[in-house]
Amino acid sequence: MKRPVVELSDCIRCEVCVEACPAAFRMNAAGFVEVIDLSAYPEEAVNEAIKHCPADCIRWENDCAGSG
Repeated sequence: MKRPVVELSDCIRCEVCVEACPAAFRMNAAGFVEVIDLSAYPEEAVNEAIKHCPADCIRWENDCAGSG
């Protein structure tokens, strides 16, 4: 399964990803973006978040660690 990853060192905390795909991204209590742990991610909405991220800090990553 592939999952979105946010490079926090590059993130400017603009919340574009949260607005584009609230099912997969949220701001945590510390004010940083978190990827919500899901069994599957809405690919089209995540791609919109990636496309509109001004810091270009979101990417897809293949999850090699199987859940189980």
